[in-house]
Amino acid sequence: MSTSQNPALAAPPAAVPGDFRMARRLWPFLIASTVSLIPFTVFGMYLVPIADAAGGSVAEIGGLRGLGGLAALAVGISLAPLMDRMPRELVAAGGLALLGVSAALGAVGNVFALAAFCLLIGASTSILAPSIGAAAADRFSSPAAAGRAATLVSATTSAMAMLAAPVLAGPGLIWGWRGNLLAAAVVSIALSAAFFWRGRGRKAPIATRQRISYLATYRELARVPGALPLLAVAMLRTAAFMGYLAYLAAFYDEKFDLAPGWFALVWSLSGASFFLGNLLAGRYIATERPWISPEKMLLVGITVALIAVSAFYFSPSLPLTLLLTALMGAGHATVAACVTTLLVRRSGDLRGSALSVNAAGMSLGTFLGAGIGGLGLGLAGFTGTAITFAAITLVALLCALRVHRRDGLR
Repeated sequence: MSTSQNPALAAPPAAVPGDFRMARRLWPFLIASTVSLIPFTVFGMYLVPIADAAGGSVAEIGGLRGLGGLAALAVGISLAPLMDRMPRELVAAGGLALLGVSAALGAVGNVFALAAFCLLIGASTSILAPSIGAAAADRFSSPAAAGRAATLVSATTSAMAMLAAPVLAGPGLIWGWRGNLLAAAVVSIALSAAFFWRGRGRKAPIATRQRISYLATYRELARVPGALPLLAVAMLRTAAFMGYLAYLAAFYDEKFDLAPGWFALVWSLSGASFFLGNLLAGRYIATERPWISPEKMLLVGITVALIAVSAFYFSPSLPLTLLLTALMGAGHATVAACVTTLLVRRSGDLRGSALSVNAAGMSLGTFLGAGIGGLGLGLAGFTGTAITFAAITLVALLCALRVHRRDGLR
C-alpha cells in the first residue's frame, strides 16, 4: 500500500491537541475503557470468597479465567472483518451490553455461571477494546492525533488496571464482591445505551454494500505496510511480559523472601511504570519529531525490555531488581504504545480490524507466555525462565527491525 493509496501515510505533520483537551473530547471512550476492566478485577480480588461460594478450589475457579482468553482470541479473529463495516459506537454498545450481562452472571456465583462469566468477559473485551480505540482515533483527522487518541485510551486502561483494586476495595466493604459485579453490570448497560444513542445514524468507515469477505479483509490487512511484523511484535511482547508477570511473585518470594504485603508495592511499581511509559511514549511519538519516529521508539522500547529481562533474574540486590522491574514495565509500555500508534496510522479505514486482530494476538500471547515461561521454569528454574523470555523478546526485536526497514523503504 503506497502513500497515494493511503492518504494517512502521506499527510503532513499536524499539531496534536494536549492530553487534557483530547480527554475532554474522548471522555465517553475513556470511561468505557475503565469499566471494561472492572469485572475481571473483581474476579481476581475476591477469588477466595468467590471459590468458596461456588464450592470449588481456588485453582479450579481461577483456572476458569483461561476461558476468557480463548474467547477473546476466537471472537477477535472472527469479528475483525466486521469492525470497520459497522458504526464504531454501535459495536462498542454491543460490547458494553455483553459486558453487563457477563457481570450479572458472575454475581450468581455458581461454577456454571462463573464459566459463562469468564467466556463472555473475554468476548466482550475483544469487541470493546478495538472499537473504542478505533472510534477515539476517528475523532481526529491527522494521523498523529489519531494515533495519540488510541494510545490515550490504552493508557487509561492500563491506569485502571493499576487503580481498580484500591478503588473497588471501599465499595466492596459495603456490598461485597456480588455488589461490585452488579454495580459494574448496571454501569455497563447504562453506557451501552448511551453509546447506542450516539451511534444511531452514523456511517460505517467502510461501506457495507459489498459482500463481506473475510479472506479479502485479511488480505488487505496484510498489505498494510509493516502490519504483519507489528502484529507479531504485539503478540511476542505480550507473551514475554505477561509470562514474566505470571511468575513475578514467585521470583520475589524465592529470591528475597518478600511477603505478599510488600509484593503489592512491587506490583504497584510495575503497574505505575507501565502506565507512565504508555502515556508518555504515546504523547512523545505524537509530536512527529523526525529523530524519534514511532519506528525508532519501537526499537528503543524492545531493546530496553530485552536488556531488563536478561538482567532481571540474575540481579544481586533488591534495589537493582526493583529498578529492572520498573524498566521492564516502561519498556513494554513503550512498545505497546508504538504498535498501537503505527497500526492506527498505517491502517486507515481498516484500523478497527487491525486493532481487533492485534487484541486477539495479545490474548494468544498471554497464554503462550505463561505456558512457555512455566516450561522454562520447570526445566531450569528461573534461569530457564530468563532464557525463555529473553528469546521471545529477541524475536520481537527482529520483527521490529522489519517494521523499521519497511518504514525506510516507504
